[in-house]
Amino acid sequence: MIADVLTDTTTRMARALEAAKEDFSNVRTGRANPQLFQKILVSYYGTPTPLGQLASLHNQEARMLLITPYDKGALRDIEQAIRDTPNLGANVGNDGTVIRASLPELTADRRKEFVKIVRGKAEDAKVSVRNIRRKAKDELDALKAEVGDDEVARAEKELEQITKTHVDSIDEALRRKESELLEI
Repeated sequence: MIADVLTDTTTRMARALEAAKEDFSNVRTGRANPQLFQKILVSYYGTPTPLGQLASLHNQEARMLLITPYDKGALRDIEQAIRDTPNLGANVGNDGTVIRASLPELTADRRKEFVKIVRGKAEDAKVSVRNIRRKAKDELDALKAEVGDDEVARAEKELEQITKTHVDSIDEALRRKESELLEI
């Protein structure tokens, strides 16, 4: 029973870590990154659809992304969705078959602003991990009567180690993203 709680907790914390890394990838750096555009919602025949499902995305240059829609009829909708996306600032142009999205150079102030956004996302991820730990601790406390205090105490130490590992992983991902953002 204790092993099940710890396994479930580890899995849920790993998902929280992956969600944090995905959130980090959606914050713009100085380079054009296809991940940045994957989740942009495009109104495709009245249905909000992620851009990654409507087009292929390729880096053409360091700050330019080439977007090739699978359906040429969605070209204008994709172009409009990219223009309307906040915090992106992409200059968009199309030649009738593909869209070229050019990202302007980031200013120092803008980079610092993005670092603050990433730190906030990291803190949200840590809070999520701590909430998972609290729920697991409650489940372990409920098992005290069945398995004994010593087993629960050992499991709680293991739980703390699992939590520390995931929080450290979030911090490491944050450090990498900050250095990427501040790199000129």
